[in-house]
Amino acid sequence: MPCAMSEGLLTGVRVVDFSQYLAGPTCTRLMVEQGADCIKVELPDHGDPSRSLEPRVNRRSGFFIQQNRGKRSVCVDFRTAAGQEIARRLVERADVVVENFAPGVMARYRLAYDDLRAVKPGVIMASISGFGQTGPLADRPAFDFVAQGYSGIAHMTGFADGPPLLVGSAIADSNAGVHAFAAIGLALYRRQRTGEGAFLDISMVDALIHMHETAIHAPAMTKGDYTPIRHGRDYQPLAPAGVFKAPQGWIVMIVTVHQVDQLWEALDRPDLATDPRFRGNNARLAHRQELNHIIEEWMATFDTDDEVVEALAAYRVPCTKVNSPADLVREPHLVARGSIVVFDDPVAGESVLPGHPLMVTGVEPATDLAVEALGQSNRSVLDELGYSSSEVDTLLADGTLVSKPYG
Repeated sequence: MPCAMSEGLLTGVRVVDFSQYLAGPTCTRLMVEQGADCIKVELPDHGDPSRSLEPRVNRRSGFFIQQNRGKRSVCVDFRTAAGQEIARRLVERADVVVENFAPGVMARYRLAYDDLRAVKPGVIMASISGFGQTGPLADRPAFDFVAQGYSGIAHMTGFADGPPLLVGSAIADSNAGVHAFAAIGLALYRRQRTGEGAFLDISMVDALIHMHETAIHAPAMTKGDYTPIRHGRDYQPLAPAGVFKAPQGWIVMIVTVHQVDQLWEALDRPDLATDPRFRGNNARLAHRQELNHIIEEWMATFDTDDEVVEALAAYRVPCTKVNSPADLVREPHLVARGSIVVFDDPVAGESVLPGHPLMVTGVEPATDLAVEALGQSNRSVLDELGYSSSEVDTLLADGTLVSKPYG
């Protein structure tokens, strides 16, 4: 039976999840936390490859825990005719299908959108890939860092006189998963009004290109006067804005033209308001290094980074210390909001995980969700589909279904 969960925005929605690793599982994790019943379809012999990612405790991966809590695992070889029949019968009872194989893989197994809507006309299918399902590069393999490079995100990361750098988190995978989550919600809303299903083509590259706030339009608008380039510790369009050396570590501060007078007050430097070097953003950009030096000298007069942040926050100057992800569990703000949750897995023990990112009045996302071993729900799910116990035994014996007591 489905794992117990609180009433959510997607309670009553059933998802068949063929995805693995991160992009697809991110999408379906968000759906499960909003109450959806998710059947995770995994291939033999080992299921989702993320089950083997380190760190692991008692053969259970923290990565897998984070992305797959609350999903029912069915391990079925849908490369075979019998496995494809099971997959289609799952889809007959589903609202949404999610997959993130390379384009063409689902068609090879007769599980493409056209195949599935033949058995469930109103089905919504989200296919997540690196470059999308169409275009000259659709067939190219892609991982998160490839998408960062192609989309220009890597070009904008690092120092201008150094090499492009990769963002240290899987922003392409996770961002594409969130885009798919949003698209599915819209498709469900349209289906409620029209009865029509939908095919959703979600590209990691497209999702990252959508994140450029200036770098795409500015060169065209300025006829090349604006050159998008990585700018290291400084934010290119604004000063002071960027990362500043603090007594213990680093502080991010962004001061717009509407807040600069507050900064002068925080620094106790009213003279800077009339200093011609710093009057107006263009002047501050021209004399950025001098202004950064003044700010960092002031920060050095404090004993701790927290004291600097409090001194700036007292004048409503936007800032924060740069946190290590390892320290976030100790941030009271994140704990209070449920942005960080502590999850006690019976196999791996206590884990610290990201919480659900959507705060909706009257809706409590599900967080205490069980993690299933590979194929743990084979029998219960196939029983729901009308398979007899002896039929399940046969499917297990011939390798169409696989289950393992760990993972």
